Parts: sequence; structure tokens; C-alpha cells
Amino acid sequence: MSLEGKVAFVSGASNPKGIGRSIALALARDGADVAVSGFSRIEGAEAVAGEIKKLGRKSIAVKIDVRDAKDVQKGLDRVKAELGPVSILVNNAAQMGHFVSINKSTIEEFDNEVKICLHSAFYCVKAVWVDMCDNKWGRVINIASVAGVMGGAGQVGYGAAKAGLINLAKTVSIEGGRFNITGNVVIVGVAETGAPLADEVREKLSRRIMAKRLAEPEEIADAVAYLASDKAKYMVGSTMNMMGGLDLFVV
Repeated sequence: MSLEGKVAFVSGASNPKGIGRSIALALARDGADVAVSGFSRIEGAEAVAGEIKKLGRKSIAVKIDVRDAKDVQKGLDRVKAELGPVSILVNNAAQMGHFVSINKSTIEEFDNEVKICLHSAFYCVKAVWVDMCDNKWGRVINIASVAGVMGGAGQVGYGAAKAGLINLAKTVSIEGGRFNITGNVVIVGVAETGAPLADEVREKLSRRIMAKRLAEPEEIADAVAYLASDKAKYMVGSTMNMMGGLDLFVV
């Protein structure tokens, strides 16, 4: 699946055990030059950029507050200036900052999660859209979540934002179709990203997931790399289920 000559941008790639890092490395291995972003942990994104360079690809780490449209535009302008116009956009930035009920969730908490998970994706699409249209080729891949299709107690902002990413990808496909731009979504269940999980929670999840384990970030990355390639050119406005059977109804 050669991505030679393509420039990719992966938002939210600063977690050393995260999905964003694995996606960036997978795209680089397939031949793309890859820019990554971080904000509060920019040093993590810089480390990922260093790994990409060791693979023989060009890379930069850009500090971006994805909640700020102007900062997103500034960051992606830098990517274009140093690597070239972005043709593969992976909207991975996310935050699930709290597990509280609707009643206890504040307006500020809700707004912040929606800005990070959903608004950021729109800002990134806006920033690369003209170049994708001009070049008659583009891939927009949004990383959604089981919470976006099934809901989740205490995840009102996060779940609503992840559901919005699915619709955004469909609109990208509808408006981008005549420019050979596709928008697709990878729906993630629960992945091994280094986030602390109590033993009882892990055990409960493992019983619920038909695969009997959490996803490895590399498995999600392989799905994204496929969607970024021409082998997936007929996947348009689709959702790729990477939930390990977490969404199956079991009595």
C-alpha cells in the first residue's frame, strides 16, 4: 500500500503508547511523510517525529491547540511550508476528561471535550480542503469511538463529539467526491494506550469484548493505513468497526 509522495497529518500523536503514534508510524512505513501534533505534551510528538525520520521519511512535530481554529490553520500552514500540502488527514485528537453524569457535568467540561474531539476535526478539514480539491486527491480519516455509536454513562460530551465525527466524514465524502476526496471513520472500542484501568474494569471489559482483549494501537493503525491507500478508494463515507465485538448484543 504505497503512500509514496503523500503528506499526512495526524493530530493528537503525543502519547508514547497512543493510537496517534502508531498511526503516524504506519503511514510512514507505507511511504508517506508525516507531520504530527501535540499540545500539553509536545515532547511526545517530537519523539514520534524522530521515530519517523529514522524510517527515512520527513516529519515535523507541531504544537497546536486544536480547540483554536487560528492555531490549527497556523500549524497546518507550517506543515505545508515544510513538507508540502496535506493529502492524508487523520483526526485523532481527543480527550475524555471526566466520567460524570449529565447532571454533574458542567457546560465548560462539555464544551471543552466537543472542541477537542469534534471542532478540531472540522478546523483541520477546513485548513487542508482547498489543497485537496486543487490536487484532486484526499483522504480524511476520523477516529471515533464505541461511545459515539452506543453512548456511555458519564461520557456525554465525548460520546456526542465522537458521533459527530461520523457525520462529518460522510459530509466530506459527499462534498469531496468529485475531487477524489474520501471521508471515512475508524470506530475504536477500547485500546491499550497506557491509560490506567482498574483490574476489575479490565476484567469486565474483557468479558464483554468478543475478542477477549483490548485492541493494540497497531491494529487500529493498520486500519487507518488501509483507508489512506488507493486500495480503499471505493470506501466512501464508511465506518470501519474496530471494536472487537464490544458492540455485539449478547444475552
